[in-house]
Amino acid sequence: MSNSFSDYLQRSQQRLQAALPGRLGNSGSEFSDAEASAVLHRLFEASEYSLMNGGKRVRATLVYATAAALSESSNDAVLDDCACALEMIHAYSLVHDDLPAMDDDDLRRGKPTCHIAYDEATAILVGDGLQSRAFELLADLDLPAERNLAMVKLLAAASGPRGMVGGQAIDLANVNRQLDLSTLQTMHQLKTGALIRAAVGLGALAGGASAAQRQQLDDYGRAIGLAFQVQDDILDIESNTEVLGKTQGADQSLNKPTFPALLGMDGAKRLACELHDDAISALGGFGSTAEPLRQLAAYIIEREH
Repeated sequence: MSNSFSDYLQRSQQRLQAALPGRLGNSGSEFSDAEASAVLHRLFEASEYSLMNGGKRVRATLVYATAAALSESSNDAVLDDCACALEMIHAYSLVHDDLPAMDDDDLRRGKPTCHIAYDEATAILVGDGLQSRAFELLADLDLPAERNLAMVKLLAAASGPRGMVGGQAIDLANVNRQLDLSTLQTMHQLKTGALIRAAVGLGALAGGASAAQRQQLDDYGRAIGLAFQVQDDILDIESNTEVLGKTQGADQSLNKPTFPALLGMDGAKRLACELHDDAISALGGFGSTAEPLRQLAAYIIEREH
């Protein structure tokens, strides 16, 4: 990772971390006649614990980088709202993925998972609340109604049963089963790739992309979305718990289908490189303003956690 992209990623991460607390809001409620902060405090505390727990913030960075590739005059507040909404959906998915009924993980980014730090019921409600808040943010964007609605629809589709939730369902249904490459690819295009594509799509809509530009950017998002999961599968074998911030070898221990298990380690690495090349090709019509997107594609397959 080049120093310039490392700085760019760090600035994006810092920008998101500064924006998130205000977007999460306080623990009061307009639906209560009395002050509700005290009784809602623990839920909001657990939500903030899960939402602010660091991470690569790739999805938020994609929003910023995609909009910047199109225009230097995008509305900063709109971009921050989109980035925060995506990270809320992502955080909710991780909280639920870690639950005993799902992947049953004790660590997330080097810290106890939400259901360990709090309790299982609170973790379920944290995920529910973060998902709802994400769509509330998008519904309030200061954009023309047609574009606003397109953003809500995009994120809903990507995070729902035809996207992320569907991918998780396929994953859970196939523990201890052999999958062919097509089914494994479909699972990860839904579970991981759909939200990454949505990040690019939201940035494209915020940046006023033409229909042709949106298609090119979606091709880019499709490629890096799958590449992200291929690299995750590789790291589950080659990295360690301290670097990953989650239990190393968890997929292997659960006998989950992975790209290295199906293609071998060399085959999985070749696929990651091919997907990187596809992503770069998709950006052929963009100039230097898309350089952060190009460098992000390389980062996805070169990262160590």
